[in-house]
Amino acid sequence: MSEERKARGRQRGFGGHGHGMMRMPVQKPKHFRASFNRLLAYLKPHTLILIAVFVAAILSTIFNIIGPKLMGDATTRIFQGVMQKLRGVPGAHIDFGYIWNIIVTLFILYVVSALFTYIMQYLMSGVSQKMVYKLRRQINEKLSRLPIGYYDAHSYGDVLSRAVNDSENIANTLQQSLTASITSIVTLLGVIVMMLTISPLLTVVILLTIPLSFVGIILITKRSQIYFKQQQDKIGRLNGHVEEMFTGHQVIKAFGREKQTVRKFREINGSLYHSAWKAQFLSGIMMPMMMFVGNIGYVLISVAGGILVLQRSIQIGDVQAFIQYARQFGQPLNQIANISNIIQSTVASAERIFEVLDEPEDTPDRENAIEPANPRGAVRFEDVSFRYQADQPLIEHMSIDVPAGSAIAIVGPTGAGKTTLVNLLMRFYDCRKGRITVDGHDIRDLKREYLHQLFGMVLQDTWLFKGSIKENIAYGREGADMAEIVRAAEAAHADHFIRTLPDGYDTVINEDGSNVSQGQKQLLTIARAILADPVILILDEATSSVDTRTEVHIQQAMQTLMKNRTSFVIAHRLSTIKRADLILVMEHGRVVEQGTHRSLLETGGVYADLYNSQFAGEANRNIETG
Repeated sequence: MSEERKARGRQRGFGGHGHGMMRMPVQKPKHFRASFNRLLAYLKPHTLILIAVFVAAILSTIFNIIGPKLMGDATTRIFQGVMQKLRGVPGAHIDFGYIWNIIVTLFILYVVSALFTYIMQYLMSGVSQKMVYKLRRQINEKLSRLPIGYYDAHSYGDVLSRAVNDSENIANTLQQSLTASITSIVTLLGVIVMMLTISPLLTVVILLTIPLSFVGIILITKRSQIYFKQQQDKIGRLNGHVEEMFTGHQVIKAFGREKQTVRKFREINGSLYHSAWKAQFLSGIMMPMMMFVGNIGYVLISVAGGILVLQRSIQIGDVQAFIQYARQFGQPLNQIANISNIIQSTVASAERIFEVLDEPEDTPDRENAIEPANPRGAVRFEDVSFRYQADQPLIEHMSIDVPAGSAIAIVGPTGAGKTTLVNLLMRFYDCRKGRITVDGHDIRDLKREYLHQLFGMVLQDTWLFKGSIKENIAYGREGADMAEIVRAAEAAHADHFIRTLPDGYDTVINEDGSNVSQGQKQLLTIARAILADPVILILDEATSSVDTRTEVHIQQAMQTLMKNRTSFVIAHRLSTIKRADLILVMEHGRVVEQGTHRSLLETGGVYADLYNSQFAGEANRNIETG
């Protein structure tokens, strides 16, 4: 598909739908810290709620941390009672009342801790979803402001992956990682305080294992981030390939390309497998490594604690409590290790979204942009030059004068610049040199929305959205009533076939428009353009998908529609443009001939060659009837 065709297939308004595919290069993370800080900036509006979450996390953790110390006291009291009985101390007994009080206290503490945990999770759910809602809204608004050139350079699948998959990944991991981060930090600090109150010496022993943990975390996360980024990029490539193959499955089957398609899918899927495998393998190493370090800590505590008990430096219940704290101490470290992997994936997704948000947008309207009243549709191209690539000229020094209400046909071989001319007129691209005027006003001085409202478009590649036929036609003009919709359908000769459908105008067109024929879809897009009642019409092979009999009706409807309107007709079937007021013949971005159908045939130039190649043997008869 040519650059022109891809741009045309994605034009807004009454446009078509193209499926260009571009392979996304595998990239290493560019600015991890900057992307992470930028993601955190989305949390600033929720500072008060985050403070409440932090307070709830502290209270929940404190009530949870006190438990092991109380259970240690109960163990000590039971141990003392048993030992006194063994020694035959008079009146020795186990103080079950004291133990029962501890049990009741523990029950209350754990219930309160669970309550604060619930509050924390409830508040964080709102924060994370609001944050991701804002991110989704920004990327959706950004996509509407991106120039057509961005969609020419990126596959639909990759754009969708960034807008949907990456934002969903952030939504799924944000709440988990934030709440876990808070509880892990509070738990870590609280456990250290409790361990210090029991035994500073044992605390020093357990703290000696921390450097081992952090060294392992840093080494693993540094490597895993590369593969998480590759994984997200290749998911985008895979989505693009699958979307392209599903939308073009009929062509694939017709040309027998199933094996090649499957082979390419396996190639991309295999590349994704290797990146995902490496990312998950490295993240999976975290837990065994942290458990290994934790087990080393347990051994050291058990040995040192036993020695201290024998020396009567601490109680046996304190050793039990300390072992529980050591286990709790290891849990936040394990959570931090897991969170680091989650953050890698989240930041990789955020980085891909930020890349879209940072893309250059359409040139904004000038401060003094105007909306002239009573537009007529006179168009001038004044020494216009344009190229998609800096080293590949396409249109050079083009000058055209199109009076208001005239019908202009544009013909020429593929790649001559016909659709590019329309793209420049619609200001989907800005010309590099020269200027284009509508009614004497430079289109760069007009508001872009106003400029687009001047145009109605009917393209060869039809585009209909999932909705009723009535809604698809009404897309041409906001607020159109049913009578206007029916009149537009009648003018486009679509009313008859619409009424033969089971639900008539309420018939719902499915997502790919497969429940109506290609010709019927073309009629609906023509009805949409008729309803829009534009000042300037752009017709790009508007009748190419209908049968000969329907084409006659459409030509008649178009002649009525084109009255008193400036019309640009891009045509390959030259029989459809014989009545045009002016025919422009383009080659290599230049207008090489212009004139009426009869005058151009009499000249015997490029147009005559194109026409005779289509109608050899009938040229003389067509001249007489033209």
